[in-house]
Amino acid sequence: MMRTIDDLEVAGARVFVRADLNVPLDGDTITDDGRIRASVPTIAQLRERGARVVVGAHLGRPKGEVKPEYSLRPVAARLGELLGVDVRFATDTAGESARATVATLGDGEVALLENLRFEPGETSKDDAARAELADRLAGLADLYVGDGFGAVHRRHASVADLPARLPHAAGGLVFTELQVLRRLTESPQRPYAVVLGGSKVSDKLGVIDSLLGTADRLLIGGGMVFTFLAAQGHEVGGSLLEADQLDTVRGYLRRAEESGVEIVLPTDIVAADRFAADADHHVVPADAIPADRMGLDIGPESGKLFAAKLADARTAFWNGPMGVFEMEPYAAGTRAVAQGLIDSDAFTVVGGGDSAAAVRTLGFDESAFGHISTGGGASLEYLEGKDLPGITALED
Repeated sequence: MMRTIDDLEVAGARVFVRADLNVPLDGDTITDDGRIRASVPTIAQLRERGARVVVGAHLGRPKGEVKPEYSLRPVAARLGELLGVDVRFATDTAGESARATVATLGDGEVALLENLRFEPGETSKDDAARAELADRLAGLADLYVGDGFGAVHRRHASVADLPARLPHAAGGLVFTELQVLRRLTESPQRPYAVVLGGSKVSDKLGVIDSLLGTADRLLIGGGMVFTFLAAQGHEVGGSLLEADQLDTVRGYLRRAEESGVEIVLPTDIVAADRFAADADHHVVPADAIPADRMGLDIGPESGKLFAAKLADARTAFWNGPMGVFEMEPYAAGTRAVAQGLIDSDAFTVVGGGDSAAAVRTLGFDESAFGHISTGGGASLEYLEGKDLPGITALED
């Protein structure tokens, strides 16, 4: 049983909202505010109902040290713009500034604490260290709302320990994410197509293993595809290759054949002489990558093939770009997959992380997709069947 914020009496109460505001920064400039925008509805609803909202979040991996380049101050300014109110900023996480800032909040007002990961206890493997921080954070609030889906797979103090200390509920973002993921795992409409990309097969081992039992077809692109091509005996040149995963991938190819799951690999590759936007590059057959070249995107025929394999899908999940989409010469494959998802009649889910960033970077309308997740790692671990500590903590 998981309560939602509709089940909490929040008027006049201090409500700690664990949000995911882990956005990319260029200096003090936020280059993609998607996660902040995704957090706004829950915070706005609590405000409107008279809560005193205390937002906690992390940014980057400062590893328990105060590092100015990881400060959430620019995020406080952007959150305030999106909410249309002044967001007060505490210069520490659970210390004097946090206590003073929270004490001044009136009904409907919002404060953001400094980066939770500036506290060593947030990410500590030591239960006592996490508990000590959770106790201090609990002193700032009367209620807890878990709404940082991108962090729910982490056993961190603010995610897994703090909810046990306060009456708690799931925020709208987390609740929606779970509804979508259950739709993918419990009753997907078929055909169910999954597009997997990104750099490494090893990052996706668990989810591939699980999807071989649930999906109808797997479309493989990105850097991870070269381990698949090498497993079939093809030359991959200087492309990203995880040689220690070749036997595992051969096992997946066998299992897929035996279980009737279609694995779709690219037929052509954009190969460059070096890793650079201005490198000499051209399209080569996927089974004939020159030894002195590296693959940096799936080719145009593969883009058409992948789109065709998505066209009749009724459910589609995408995690991981098809190439180095940040460089324009290697963005076409990722663009083709995104467009293929939009053109299909499927319920389409973009699995967070780089895929969600690609949708925004390449200029696609986010509303054209069924759902864009805010948590790539969390989505994958859920699809693997793993317990997510931040979700378990919200269940009674």
